[in-house]
Amino acid sequence: MSDLPPTRRTVLMGAALAGAAGLGLTACSGGGGGSSAGPDKPVDLGSADAVPVGGVTYYRDEFLIVSRPSADEYKALWSRCTHQNCPLDKIEGTVGICPCHGSRFDVTNGKVLHGPASRPLSDVPVKVVGGKLIAGRDEKA
Repeated sequence: MSDLPPTRRTVLMGAALAGAAGLGLTACSGGGGGSSAGPDKPVDLGSADAVPVGGVTYYRDEFLIVSRPSADEYKALWSRCTHQNCPLDKIEGTVGICPCHGSRFDVTNGKVLHGPASRPLSDVPVKVVGGKLIAGRDEKA
């Protein structure tokens, strides 16, 4: 090993490689607000009646999918693929589809129907307050 300082070329190549590695991680993360498990704070989704009984409503801007199995029961899921965090781009019936690599999920329970994702969509707490759906973790928790 030499006691000479690294050349300018060595330093610049190392910096370029480190920067490229960081960009690769950013590109795969999918971006967007919230964590990999849901929004950072409670989100008002509007009227609870916007989700039909037995149906599903996709709140694309909030990355949330809410199903309503019965008149007084709601289930919310974070709509980011568990493979590489891409937002699901469409819902066909009860199947959510990821545009990045083709993963498919049952949007009533979050289960993986087709990979490469291997983990289900994350559950997000949801409740009705004054006729409105509020999804997300309580800020005090």
